[in-house]
Amino acid sequence: MQPARSCLAIVLAAGEGTRMKSRRPKVLHALAGRSLLGHVLASVSEAGADDVAVVISSERPEVGEEAHRLVPHAQIAIQSERRGTAHAALAAKAALAKAHDDVIIAFGDTPLVRPETFVALRDALSGGAAVAVLGFEAKDPTGYGRLVENDGHLEAIVEHKDATPEQRAINLCNAGLMALSGGHALSILEAIGDDNAQREFYLTDAVTVARARGLDAVVLRASESEVQGVNDRAQLAAAEAEFQRSKRVAVMLGGATLIAPDTVFFSYDTVIGSDVVIEPNVVFAPGVQVADGAVIHAFSHLEGARIGADANIGPFARLRPGTRLAEKAKVGNFVEVKAADIGPGAKVNHLTYIGDASVGAAANIGAGTITCNYDGFNKAKTTIGANAFVGSNSSLVAPVTIGEGAYIGSGSVITRDVAPDALAIGRGKQVEKEGWAKAFRAVAAARKGAKKAAE
Repeated sequence: MQPARSCLAIVLAAGEGTRMKSRRPKVLHALAGRSLLGHVLASVSEAGADDVAVVISSERPEVGEEAHRLVPHAQIAIQSERRGTAHAALAAKAALAKAHDDVIIAFGDTPLVRPETFVALRDALSGGAAVAVLGFEAKDPTGYGRLVENDGHLEAIVEHKDATPEQRAINLCNAGLMALSGGHALSILEAIGDDNAQREFYLTDAVTVARARGLDAVVLRASESEVQGVNDRAQLAAAEAEFQRSKRVAVMLGGATLIAPDTVFFSYDTVIGSDVVIEPNVVFAPGVQVADGAVIHAFSHLEGARIGADANIGPFARLRPGTRLAEKAKVGNFVEVKAADIGPGAKVNHLTYIGDASVGAAANIGAGTITCNYDGFNKAKTTIGANAFVGSNSSLVAPVTIGEGAYIGSGSVITRDVAPDALAIGRGKQVEKEGWAKAFRAVAAARKGAKKAAE
């Protein structure tokens, strides 16, 4: 998929995003479990960018920290003052000076642009264009810059306020993203002036500069939904909705059944196998993989979990990070599992917490069982052997091992290891006092009557 050419991606992420009304930088807001910036960095990397420069504001160092977390080799460039998009791109001048074959200029708040789209921009450069601009057919072009073509070549980008009536009739609009030939990128950007009312340097003028030099500029088209940007919470929700719509379709085309697709929410990295059935109101947080044939029942929440083939989850189950279910394992209603391995065919059916544990094949964990894994300071592990049976309402105080085939009596508190095939009972001895309840009720009734009489 990746062209055999070197590529620099400049990601502009210095925008303030005041319309988000948030203490968090706009590009660090999450979409499908990953920051907006993270989506863009992943897309340009998959498109073959072997060098990345992220332009940030000096007031937002956390944006640079996020970029380094996701792409450790990313260069961080500071835009000290905001004087337009070309000015921002030139903040990465040191990276531009390396003369890559291709230069992609992307925006940290445009998270849905696919790697294939960036590859198409690069392909246009390898075909001889000096500038490749991404455009879209707008339902309502008002306010957008118009892309003026002539015989398949881009002549100019005309801002709405400057467009003639004929140009305003054009609905092919500028998405803002572009790619520049590495051999011309720096000189084109440096030639862009600020001869406008705002006294700013605009990327759109790269087309004018290139055409004046006799260089070719072209337009590539993307859907309006793909190039939508995020400037406020409403637009963030719209982008999330578009991601989820696309992901749901991909999951179903991949062979899974979604009973009520609009109620299921995926993360950017969710992997769903074939013949999986997902019931309504299921949420997949990051880090979930579901193997073929598994069933996820309604109102379940999964995060950082691996689900084996033909496993059965929920309804109302919560799987937390580190959960691993083997094939045909079952986790039922109102069960929470964290950092635990549930073996093949094992059953944790209802009203149970299993944390920091290993449950062997075909073991059965009764309702109300708790692995007591935390003492207020440290976590400890519970190991339950294959074919063990843990009776309902038992507390297993870690660290503790239940041997293979062992049986735990219901209501037990187990604090010591249990040998294989043994029966362990850890509860107080039952005592029965004949007639006690009748006598208690008589005394209590007499007291209540005396109190009423005194009133």
